[in-house]
Amino acid sequence: MPGQGRTLGIILIVVALVALVVAAALLLTQVATGETTAGGAVLGLLIALIVFVLPLGGGGFYLMTRGKQEAKEFAEVEKQKKILNMVLAQGQVSLADVAVALDTPIDKVQDMVRDLVGKNLFSGAINWDAGILYSKQASKMKADQKCPNCGGQLQLAGKDTIKCPFCGSTVFLSS
Repeated sequence: MPGQGRTLGIILIVVALVALVVAAALLLTQVATGETTAGGAVLGLLIALIVFVLPLGGGGFYLMTRGKQEAKEFAEVEKQKKILNMVLAQGQVSLADVAVALDTPIDKVQDMVRDLVGKNLFSGAINWDAGILYSKQASKMKADQKCPNCGGQLQLAGKDTIKCPFCGSTVFLSS
């Protein structure tokens, strides 16, 4: 579940601060009662910092920052998932509509679609010029089929790629 690292990091930082306060209070009490000297208290505080506070606080800070990064990555995955669901549900969707739905610039949406294609998660047709994504079962797609955009004869354009020479739509085939 996203955000657990951030929460655990905050908890560790709080524990480190509590440990520091407890160590300082204990050492101040010992100085006040004459059980130790001021130099001994400073040494004890340094040892507490090195042994408890810095490792806990550092680990907490690392987990907190890593948790924030994971939350950003999870948000990106959720956006990509939403793109796939929109195409699947609507059959075809414009990149502009996706950009509005995700509240994301269109160039970022195009990058996300390219990333989905690169991961073999999107297998449909894309007309980059018109900015339209088409849902298509790529495993059923044959090179001798018609273009989902204009109906023209498709041609193989490369590995796992079929291109329409008439409208420019590119159909990506998943492995």
